[in-house]
Amino acid sequence: MSEPIKNRYEFVLLYDVENGNPNGDPDAGNMPRIDPETGYGIVTDVCLKRKIRNYVEMVKGDAPGYRIYVKEGVPLNQNHAQAYVSIGLKPGDKKASISQISDARRWMCANFFDVRTFGAVMMMGDNCGQVRGPVQINFSRSIDPIVQQEVTITRQAVTRIEDAEKERTMGRKHIVPYGLYRAEGYVSAKLANNASNGTGFSEEDLALLWEALTNLFEHDRSAARGKMAVRKLVIFKHESELGNAPAHKLFETVTVERVNRLNPPRSYTDYVVKVDVERVPAGVTVIEKI
Repeated sequence: MSEPIKNRYEFVLLYDVENGNPNGDPDAGNMPRIDPETGYGIVTDVCLKRKIRNYVEMVKGDAPGYRIYVKEGVPLNQNHAQAYVSIGLKPGDKKASISQISDARRWMCANFFDVRTFGAVMMMGDNCGQVRGPVQINFSRSIDPIVQQEVTITRQAVTRIEDAEKERTMGRKHIVPYGLYRAEGYVSAKLANNASNGTGFSEEDLALLWEALTNLFEHDRSAARGKMAVRKLVIFKHESELGNAPAHKLFETVTVERVNRLNPPRSYTDYVVKVDVERVPAGVTVIEKI
């Protein structure tokens, strides 16, 4: 592992969807998530973190230090038990000391990328403590209000032999014809390298995070999500651990404007994205990945 990061970062991520559902709402029949008061589309932070985890797993596999903690089909407690065995404790030991729990916590951070990146509550089963991750991502919001469109589809195949002569079944797909979404995120050097409870999130981890964000949808294709693409990643690098400017002031320097307001937006070319570097305070460097 490389050294923990020494700089604070913020970032703005712009991505779009065409004829797809970027994040279905299970409480609304899997319709695209929406702010009911404004009509703006929403994508949760959990949705984006899942795609980052999937990318890291695809690139690193189960390489030492890059396992994924929140993973389909793997009980979380199973990972906790491995941590206990590795530090010399018996799984199921309810008398683990604070020091031993801290050792288990450090083992989890060292072995699982998503634990040392996003944090985790690992107090169920074999107690491995709680980690506050240095990387946090806000909910995404669309630049303009979206349209939740319901498309009827037919199923030509049948499941059972006895249904072969029956009429074909009907179904529904929920899509957004087009939507450009904006997410904002934070990377805290203090939470990465704090002497007592830092996660060890490193420069190597940071490079992998930027790589995952720029390739967020390249290996996450499905008919339900339509065509999704990352359009821009703007990174603000502070000279210090604590930072040299408020995050919201930096976010305000990234603006997105509609080119033509006569017609609904249907492509990325309907927008102009600007980064006003003149407004960026001293001590902060702007890095554009895309």
